[in-house]
Parts: sequence; C-alpha cells; structure tokens
Amino acid sequence: MPSRPESAPENLQVRLDKWLWAARFYKTRQIAIDAILAGRVEVNGERAKPAKAIRLADALMIRKPPYGFHISVQQLAEKRGAARIAQTMYVETAQSIAAREQLRAEIREMPAPVFRGRPTKRDRRTMDKFMDQQGEDA
Repeated sequence: MPSRPESAPENLQVRLDKWLWAARFYKTRQIAIDAILAGRVEVNGERAKPAKAIRLADALMIRKPPYGFHISVQQLAEKRGAARIAQTMYVETAQSIAAREQLRAEIREMPAPVFRGRPTKRDRRTMDKFMDQQGEDA
C-alpha cells in the first residue's frame, strides 16, 4: 500500500477559527467563530467562513470594535500556546498600528459620560444620534 506523500511547508494550512484562537485574538474558538460569521474577519480582502484554510503570508483584517487589525500570517498553529509565542505568529502593518494608536488617543481625550439616572426620551435620541455618527466614522 503506497504511503501518502509528506506535505511541503508551503502547503501547510490551518482553519481560520483555530488560528485566531491560537494567536490569542479571541478567548475561545466559539467567540472566534461568532466574529467570523458576523463578518468581522476578512482573509485576503474577502469575507471568510470559520473553516477557511489560511496559509503563511495571508493578509487578515480583524475588527474588534472599536479597533481594527491588519496583519500578515507568519506562523501556523492549531493549538493555543504562550502569549509570547502567539505574538510571533503574525506581523501587524505599520498603518494599522498607527491608526489604532490614534484612535486610542482620541478615545482617551473624549470626556467621560455623565449619568444622572434614567435618560429622558430626548437624552436617548441624542445618545442614539451620537452613536450612529460614531459608527459611520469608523
């Protein structure tokens, strides 16, 4: 009986949900699956499914509101390991880091919300309008 050929390193692939969990973007695989199905993860510019096979050098866009991560896959793993190892599994683009830092600074500069009890109907409309504007800007 002939043996199966060994796969070359270029042919290695891992399920997207397993890789996101192993790279510590999500705490559980189910949360990773939910994010993928919600359209918050793109592989090479296209919406993906949880079982999508990713390979080395694939470009991922991961949205974890309010932040977004543009990364390139450097290592593949199916099992979750130490956080230091997980950080070596990908490289984030310089533009992604700069955009995240700028958004973090903007959020830090925003005034703290003031709560005076239950909002009135007018307060609720104002808050909804503000939240809609924030969603359009992102």
